[in-house]
Amino acid sequence: MNGIVLVTGVSGFLGSAVARALAGEGQRIRGLVRASSPQGNLADFPGELVEGDLRDAAAVGRAMAGVERLYHVAADYRLWARDPEDIVRNNRATTRIVMEAALAAGVARIVYTSSVATLLPDPDGPSDETRAGSPETVIGAYKRSKVEAERLVEAMVRERHLPAVIVNPSTPIGPRDVKPTPTGRIIVEAANGKMPAYVDSGLNLVHVDDVAKGHLLAMEKGRIGERYILGGDDVSLGAMLGAIARLVGRRPPTVRLPRGPLYPLAWANEKVAQVTGKEPFLTLDALRMSGYSMFYSSAKARAELGYAARPHGEALADAVAWFRTTGAIR
Repeated sequence: MNGIVLVTGVSGFLGSAVARALAGEGQRIRGLVRASSPQGNLADFPGELVEGDLRDAAAVGRAMAGVERLYHVAADYRLWARDPEDIVRNNRATTRIVMEAALAAGVARIVYTSSVATLLPDPDGPSDETRAGSPETVIGAYKRSKVEAERLVEAMVRERHLPAVIVNPSTPIGPRDVKPTPTGRIIVEAANGKMPAYVDSGLNLVHVDDVAKGHLLAMEKGRIGERYILGGDDVSLGAMLGAIARLVGRRPPTVRLPRGPLYPLAWANEKVAQVTGKEPFLTLDALRMSGYSMFYSSAKARAELGYAARPHGEALADAVAWFRTTGAIR
Protein backbone atom coordinates (compact mmCIF):
# COMPACT_ATOMS: atom_id res chain seq x y z
CA MET A 1 0.00 0.00 0.00
CA ASN A 2 1.39 3.39 -0.97
CA GLY A 3 -1.72 5.58 -1.15
CA ILE A 4 -2.62 8.59 0.97
CA VAL A 5 -2.89 8.08 4.74
CA LEU A 6 -5.22 10.52 6.50
CA VAL A 7 -4.60 11.27 10.17
CA THR A 8 -6.99 13.34 12.28
CA GLY A 9 -5.83 15.16 15.38
CA VAL A 10 -2.33 15.87 14.04
CA SER A 11 -2.01 19.13 15.99
CA GLY A 12 -2.49 17.21 19.22
CA PHE A 13 -0.35 15.00 21.40
CA LEU A 14 -1.05 11.50 20.12
CA GLY A 15 -2.02 12.47 16.57
CA SER A 16 1.29 14.23 16.02
CA ALA A 17 3.14 11.15 17.27
CA VAL A 18 1.21 8.89 14.88
CA ALA A 19 2.00 11.24 11.96
CA ARG A 20 5.70 11.19 12.81
CA ALA A 21 5.73 7.41 13.10
CA LEU A 22 4.14 7.15 9.65
CA ALA A 23 6.64 9.62 8.19
CA GLY A 24 9.44 7.47 9.56
CA GLU A 25 8.16 4.66 7.37
CA GLY A 26 7.96 6.84 4.26
CA GLN A 27 4.15 7.06 4.15
CA ARG A 28 2.24 9.75 2.24
CA ILE A 29 0.47 11.63 5.03
CA ARG A 30 -2.42 14.05 4.99
CA GLY A 31 -3.37 15.77 8.22
CA LEU A 32 -6.79 17.28 8.89
CA VAL A 33 -6.72 20.33 11.19
CA ARG A 34 -9.05 23.11 12.25
CA ALA A 35 -8.17 26.71 11.41
CA SER A 36 -7.93 27.34 15.17
CA SER A 37 -5.70 24.32 15.89
CA PRO A 38 -2.58 24.98 18.02
CA GLN A 39 0.44 25.33 15.76
CA GLY A 40 3.12 23.89 18.04
CA ASN A 41 3.06 20.41 16.49
CA LEU A 42 2.43 21.59 12.93
CA ALA A 43 5.53 23.65 12.14
CA ASP A 44 7.46 20.66 10.82
CA PHE A 45 4.50 18.47 9.84
CA PRO A 46 5.81 15.71 7.54
CA GLY A 47 3.09 15.80 4.92
CA GLU A 48 0.10 17.67 3.50
CA LEU A 49 -2.16 19.71 5.80
CA VAL A 50 -5.79 20.34 4.91
CA GLU A 51 -8.10 22.60 6.85
CA GLY A 52 -11.46 21.42 8.12
CA ASP A 53 -13.59 20.92 11.20
CA LEU A 54 -14.53 17.33 12.05
CA ARG A 55 -18.10 18.51 12.69
CA ASP A 56 -18.32 19.65 9.05
CA ALA A 57 -19.25 16.59 6.98
CA ALA A 58 -18.48 18.33 3.68
CA ALA A 59 -14.97 19.32 4.83
CA VAL A 60 -14.27 15.82 6.12
CA GLY A 61 -15.52 14.35 2.84
CA ARG A 62 -13.12 16.56 0.88
CA ALA A 63 -10.21 15.56 3.12
CA MET A 64 -11.05 11.88 2.52
CA ALA A 65 -10.65 12.12 -1.27
CA GLY A 66 -8.09 9.61 -2.52
CA VAL A 67 -7.40 8.26 0.97
CA GLU A 68 -6.45 4.60 1.25
CA ARG A 69 -5.98 4.33 5.01
CA LEU A 70 -7.32 6.37 7.92
CA TYR A 71 -6.15 6.92 11.50
CA HIS A 72 -8.94 8.68 13.38
CA VAL A 73 -7.01 9.91 16.42
CA ALA A 74 -8.76 13.21 17.15
CA ALA A 75 -11.06 13.50 20.15
CA ASP A 76 -12.44 16.06 22.57
CA TYR A 77 -10.22 15.07 25.50
CA ARG A 78 -11.50 17.05 28.48
CA LEU A 79 -12.40 15.80 31.95
CA TRP A 80 -14.47 18.95 32.56
CA ALA A 81 -16.61 21.34 30.54
CA ARG A 82 -19.16 23.97 31.48
CA ASP A 83 -21.65 21.72 29.69
CA PRO A 84 -20.40 18.12 30.10
CA GLU A 85 -22.78 16.93 27.39
CA ASP A 86 -20.79 19.02 24.91
CA ILE A 87 -17.95 16.48 25.23
CA VAL A 88 -20.35 13.61 24.54
CA ARG A 89 -21.93 15.35 21.55
CA ASN A 90 -18.54 16.22 20.05
CA ASN A 91 -17.00 12.75 20.26
CA ARG A 92 -20.14 10.95 19.15
CA ALA A 93 -20.85 13.28 16.22
CA THR A 94 -17.29 13.59 14.91
CA THR A 95 -16.76 9.83 15.03
CA ARG A 96 -19.94 9.27 13.03
CA ILE A 97 -19.04 11.93 10.45
CA VAL A 98 -15.50 10.60 9.95
CA MET A 99 -16.59 6.96 9.65
CA GLU A 100 -19.43 7.81 7.25
CA ALA A 101 -16.97 9.75 5.08
CA ALA A 102 -14.51 6.85 5.14
CA LEU A 103 -17.21 4.43 3.96
CA ALA A 104 -18.31 6.82 1.22
CA ALA A 105 -14.72 7.24 0.02
CA GLY A 106 -14.03 3.50 0.02
CA VAL A 107 -11.16 3.72 2.52
CA ALA A 108 -9.53 0.28 2.64
CA ARG A 109 -8.55 0.15 6.30
CA ILE A 110 -9.08 2.24 9.44
CA VAL A 111 -7.55 2.45 12.89
CA TYR A 112 -9.92 4.13 15.32
CA THR A 113 -8.36 5.55 18.48
CA SER A 114 -10.61 4.80 21.41
CA SER A 115 -9.34 4.74 25.01
CA VAL A 116 -9.08 2.50 28.07
CA ALA A 117 -11.75 4.90 29.36
CA THR A 118 -14.23 2.52 27.68
CA LEU A 119 -13.09 -0.40 29.87
CA LEU A 120 -14.12 -1.12 33.45
CA PRO A 121 -11.46 -1.62 36.16
CA ASP A 122 -10.90 -5.20 37.27
CA PRO A 123 -10.85 -5.60 41.07
CA ASP A 124 -8.74 -8.75 40.71
CA GLY A 125 -5.93 -7.30 38.58
CA PRO A 126 -5.21 -5.43 35.36
CA SER A 127 -8.25 -4.94 33.15
CA ASP A 128 -8.29 -6.25 29.59
CA GLU A 129 -10.36 -5.91 26.41
CA THR A 130 -13.15 -8.13 27.77
CA ARG A 131 -14.11 -5.54 30.43
CA ALA A 132 -16.19 -3.35 28.12
CA GLY A 133 -18.12 -0.62 29.89
CA SER A 134 -21.45 0.94 29.02
CA PRO A 135 -22.50 4.60 29.15
CA GLU A 136 -24.21 3.85 32.47
CA THR A 137 -21.23 2.16 34.15
CA VAL A 138 -18.37 4.56 33.41
CA ILE A 139 -17.52 7.74 35.34
CA GLY A 140 -17.89 11.14 33.74
CA ALA A 141 -18.77 12.69 30.41
CA TYR A 142 -15.44 11.99 28.71
CA LYS A 143 -15.55 8.26 29.41
CA ARG A 144 -19.22 8.10 28.41
CA SER A 145 -18.40 9.92 25.16
CA LYS A 146 -15.69 7.41 24.30
CA VAL A 147 -17.94 4.46 25.11
CA GLU A 148 -20.68 5.81 22.84
CA ALA A 149 -18.20 6.50 20.03
CA GLU A 150 -16.60 3.05 20.34
CA ARG A 151 -19.99 1.32 20.26
CA LEU A 152 -20.87 3.34 17.15
CA VAL A 153 -17.73 2.10 15.39
CA GLU A 154 -18.41 -1.49 16.44
CA ALA A 155 -21.98 -1.26 15.11
CA MET A 156 -20.74 0.10 11.78
CA VAL A 157 -18.24 -2.77 11.55
CA ARG A 158 -21.03 -5.32 12.12
CA GLU A 159 -23.78 -3.76 10.07
CA ARG A 160 -21.96 -1.89 7.29
CA HIS A 161 -18.61 -3.68 7.03
CA LEU A 162 -16.60 -0.68 8.19
CA PRO A 163 -12.95 -1.91 7.93
CA ALA A 164 -11.94 -0.59 11.35
CA VAL A 165 -9.56 -1.85 14.03
CA ILE A 166 -9.97 -0.27 17.47
CA VAL A 167 -7.04 0.66 19.71
CA ASN A 168 -7.37 1.64 23.37
CA PRO A 169 -4.38 3.67 24.58
CA SER A 170 -3.91 3.85 28.34
CA THR A 171 -2.16 7.02 29.62
CA PRO A 172 0.32 8.37 27.05
CA ILE A 173 3.08 10.67 28.27
CA GLY A 174 6.14 12.13 26.56
CA PRO A 175 7.10 14.98 24.21
CA ARG A 176 4.78 17.32 22.28
CA ASP A 177 2.01 17.39 24.91
CA VAL A 178 1.14 20.92 23.87
CA LYS A 179 -2.23 21.37 25.59
CA PRO A 180 -1.22 19.64 27.95
CA THR A 181 -3.33 16.55 28.66
CA PRO A 182 -4.67 15.99 32.21
CA THR A 183 -1.72 13.67 32.91
CA GLY A 184 0.68 16.20 31.43
CA ARG A 185 -0.72 18.78 33.86
CA ILE A 186 0.05 16.43 36.75
CA ILE A 187 3.64 16.03 35.53
CA VAL A 188 4.12 19.80 35.28
CA GLU A 189 2.53 20.54 38.66
CA ALA A 190 4.53 17.80 40.39
CA ALA A 191 7.80 18.87 38.77
CA ASN A 192 7.18 22.45 39.91
CA GLY A 193 6.65 21.32 43.50
CA LYS A 194 2.91 22.04 43.53
CA MET A 195 1.77 18.54 44.51
CA PRO A 196 3.08 17.99 48.04
CA ALA A 197 0.42 15.34 48.72
CA TYR A 198 -1.61 12.80 46.76
CA VAL A 199 -4.46 10.32 46.95
CA ASP A 200 -3.94 6.57 46.76
CA SER A 201 -4.57 5.68 43.12
CA GLY A 202 -2.83 4.14 40.15
CA LEU A 203 -2.61 4.39 36.39
CA ASN A 204 -0.96 2.77 33.40
CA LEU A 205 1.81 4.93 31.92
CA VAL A 206 3.11 4.52 28.36
CA HIS A 207 5.37 6.53 26.08
CA VAL A 208 3.35 8.34 23.43
CA ASP A 209 5.71 7.17 20.69
CA ASP A 210 5.13 3.53 21.67
CA VAL A 211 1.38 4.10 21.42
CA ALA A 212 1.94 5.64 17.99
CA LYS A 213 3.90 2.58 16.89
CA GLY A 214 1.04 0.44 18.21
CA HIS A 215 -1.31 2.28 15.86
CA LEU A 216 0.85 1.32 12.89
CA LEU A 217 0.98 -2.29 14.06
CA ALA A 218 -2.81 -2.35 14.41
CA MET A 219 -3.16 -1.08 10.84
CA GLU A 220 -0.85 -3.83 9.61
CA LYS A 221 -1.88 -6.78 11.77
CA GLY A 222 -5.05 -5.96 13.70
CA ARG A 223 -8.27 -7.88 13.19
CA ILE A 224 -11.25 -5.87 11.94
CA GLY A 225 -13.68 -5.10 14.77
CA GLU A 226 -11.27 -6.11 17.53
CA ARG A 227 -9.95 -3.78 20.22
CA TYR A 228 -6.36 -3.70 21.45
CA ILE A 229 -5.09 -2.05 24.63
CA LEU A 230 -1.90 -0.07 23.97
CA GLY A 231 -0.43 0.38 27.42
CA GLY A 232 2.77 0.28 29.39
CA ASP A 233 3.51 -0.05 33.12
CA ASP A 234 1.01 -0.07 35.98
CA VAL A 235 2.22 2.57 38.45
CA SER A 236 0.81 3.95 41.69
CA LEU A 237 0.30 7.71 41.74
CA GLY A 238 2.72 7.98 44.65
CA ALA A 239 5.42 6.14 42.71
CA MET A 240 4.84 8.35 39.67
CA LEU A 241 5.16 11.54 41.72
CA GLY A 242 8.28 10.18 43.39
CA ALA A 243 9.88 9.45 40.01
CA ILE A 244 9.08 12.97 38.79
CA ALA A 245 10.55 14.48 41.95
CA ARG A 246 13.79 12.58 41.46
CA LEU A 247 14.02 13.71 37.83
CA VAL A 248 13.90 17.39 38.87
CA GLY A 249 15.85 17.11 42.14
CA ARG A 250 12.93 17.60 44.54
CA ARG A 251 11.89 15.62 47.58
CA PRO A 252 9.11 13.13 46.75
CA PRO A 253 5.74 13.83 48.38
CA THR A 254 5.00 11.55 51.35
CA VAL A 255 1.53 12.67 52.50
CA ARG A 256 -1.40 10.53 51.33
CA LEU A 257 -4.73 12.32 51.52
CA PRO A 258 -8.15 10.74 52.13
CA ARG A 259 -10.60 11.47 49.32
CA GLY A 260 -13.55 12.48 51.49
CA PRO A 261 -12.35 15.97 52.49
CA LEU A 262 -11.33 16.72 48.89
CA TYR A 263 -14.87 16.53 47.48
CA PRO A 264 -15.91 19.99 48.76
CA LEU A 265 -12.68 21.41 47.28
CA ALA A 266 -13.37 19.77 43.90
CA TRP A 267 -16.95 21.08 44.03
CA ALA A 268 -15.68 24.61 44.76
CA ASN A 269 -13.09 24.36 41.96
CA GLU A 270 -15.82 23.47 39.47
CA LYS A 271 -18.01 26.37 40.63
CA VAL A 272 -15.11 28.78 40.05
CA ALA A 273 -14.48 27.19 36.65
CA GLN A 274 -18.09 27.79 35.64
CA VAL A 275 -17.34 31.49 36.03
CA THR A 276 -13.82 31.63 34.59
CA GLY A 277 -14.19 28.95 31.90
CA LYS A 278 -10.75 27.60 32.86
CA GLU A 279 -10.58 23.84 33.42
CA PRO A 280 -10.01 23.13 37.14
CA PHE A 281 -7.04 21.02 38.23
CA LEU A 282 -9.21 18.96 40.62
CA THR A 283 -12.64 17.84 39.39
CA LEU A 284 -15.33 15.69 40.93
CA ASP A 285 -15.06 13.11 38.14
CA ALA A 286 -11.27 12.91 38.47
CA LEU A 287 -11.63 12.41 42.21
CA ARG A 288 -14.19 9.64 41.67
CA MET A 289 -11.94 7.97 39.10
CA SER A 290 -9.01 8.07 41.53
CA GLY A 291 -10.86 5.60 43.72
CA TYR A 292 -9.85 2.88 41.25
CA SER A 293 -6.43 1.70 40.17
CA MET A 294 -6.60 2.10 36.41
CA PHE A 295 -4.32 -0.81 35.56
CA TYR A 296 -4.44 -2.54 32.16
CA SER A 297 -2.94 -5.49 30.33
CA SER A 298 -1.53 -5.16 26.80
CA ALA A 299 -1.10 -8.94 26.46
CA LYS A 300 -3.45 -9.16 23.48
CA ALA A 301 -1.61 -6.41 21.57
CA ARG A 302 1.74 -8.02 22.35
CA ALA A 303 0.55 -11.44 21.16
CA GLU A 304 -1.34 -10.38 18.02
CA LEU A 305 0.42 -7.19 16.94
CA GLY A 306 3.95 -7.58 18.25
CA TYR A 307 3.41 -4.46 20.39
CA ALA A 308 6.02 -3.41 22.95
CA ALA A 309 6.50 -0.45 25.28
CA ARG A 310 9.60 0.94 26.96
CA PRO A 311 9.76 1.35 30.80
CA HIS A 312 7.60 4.16 32.14
CA GLY A 313 10.62 5.85 33.71
CA GLU A 314 11.94 6.64 30.23
CA ALA A 315 8.58 8.07 29.23
CA LEU A 316 8.49 10.29 32.32
CA ALA A 317 12.05 11.48 31.65
CA ASP A 318 11.15 12.40 28.06
CA ALA A 319 8.02 14.22 29.23
CA VAL A 320 9.91 16.22 31.86
CA ALA A 321 12.67 17.09 29.38
CA TRP A 322 10.14 18.32 26.80
CA PHE A 323 8.16 20.39 29.32
CA ARG A 324 11.45 21.98 30.39
CA THR A 325 12.11 23.09 26.80
CA THR A 326 8.73 24.86 26.75
CA GLY A 327 9.32 26.60 30.07
CA ALA A 328 6.37 24.83 31.70
CA ILE A 329 8.76 23.22 34.20
CA ARG A 330 10.93 25.83 35.84
